[in-house]
Amino acid sequence: MATLTRAQANGLLLEGVNLDLAEAATIHTLLEKQFEAAVRHRSAELTALADGLAPLLENMEARRQQRLQLVRALLGPQATMDQYMASLVPAARVVFEAGWRELEGIVRACKEATARNGQLLADQYSTMQRVLHGEDGTYAPR
Repeated sequence: MATLTRAQANGLLLEGVNLDLAEAATIHTLLEKQFEAAVRHRSAELTALADGLAPLLENMEARRQQRLQLVRALLGPQATMDQYMASLVPAARVVFEAGWRELEGIVRACKEATARNGQLLADQYSTMQRVLHGEDGTYAPR
């Protein structure tokens, strides 16, 4: 990464959070669509949604890595986002913290939707296995 001024690093950090906010909202929408597609057993739609999610998740991970590098470059190798936010001037802190807290909320919602979707798909798989192969232990002694 090229040498940046503190102001440039701050700008990149805020821009990254704003980009993540937009993409996380899109991810959450896609996860809701994924749930509906799973409920209705639409495998082609599930595949298309997975293909749409992958690049968004990769982008967010790249920005997370960039954020980590920038914060550590500014404040040291063990720096945290809370420490970074505390280092900002009050006006910038208010703006950054608002975006960061909103992003945390959307990410939590995405994690919950992902867990829900995964559980639904696992339950459906388990049901299909029982239909195709019978119950485990059907002929086991009692």
